[in-house]
Amino acid sequence: MPIGQVTRGTTGTNRLRRVDRWIAQLPALRRATTPLVVDLGYGASATTTLELYQRLSRGRPDVQVVGIEIEPARVALAAKSARPGVSFRLGGFEVPGDSPTVIRALNVLRQYDEHEVLEHWHRMVGRLQPGGVLVEGTCNEVGRVASWVDVTDAGPQTFTVSLRLAELERPSIVAERLPKVLIHRNVPGEPIHQYLLDLDRWWAVHAPLSVYGPSQRWSAVAASMKETWPVLGTKARWRLGELTVAWGAVQPNGFTWA
Repeated sequence: MPIGQVTRGTTGTNRLRRVDRWIAQLPALRRATTPLVVDLGYGASATTTLELYQRLSRGRPDVQVVGIEIEPARVALAAKSARPGVSFRLGGFEVPGDSPTVIRALNVLRQYDEHEVLEHWHRMVGRLQPGGVLVEGTCNEVGRVASWVDVTDAGPQTFTVSLRLAELERPSIVAERLPKVLIHRNVPGEPIHQYLLDLDRWWAVHAPLSVYGPSQRWSAVAASMKETWPVLGTKARWRLGELTVAWGAVQPNGFTWA
């Protein structure tokens, strides 16, 4: 039997474009001999799975994308949209079928309790190809605010925030869309709380750069954050509204992978 609970199924055009853009540049995908990507919990329609294939196939025309849903009626509906490179099947966190290179699990764990996250991470990671990556996180309904964690068989590796910079008031708006493992830890004394405070502080400090555009302001924020946080990535990624940090810097107090 599929493992998991039926989600609300909320989906929408371009909702997951930010994380799709992230997955497209993952070394695991670019180097894979047989690139297989799973869209776990795609929701009430096939939209996000089809978009994922469209975006990934530009760089990997041989990619195969499989949408997996726990609700049979959703699978039956999505199957009508199947095409070369895209298929759909019934399943849950056990991720049935061949071992994937990447699993995208966005907005799936929000309805679970925090203590359940690690179990499901382990279950999904155990299905990956060697060197594969689980990308698990959350975004808002229109995809302008998102965050996710990259997880491998060695545990969580990175935490990424991705924001639409135009008209952004403060980066800590992402607090509402943190992955389940972090969303309840945004309290004083937890690393993620300090991380968001520092993001807001530098966003305010570099406000004068807004005259050159929000991307310039965000790049300055990233450079300032890098002085005290293990910020990863390049300026090209920063200009997209992304900021990635090593997981160890923001992991919850008491967190262990084992």
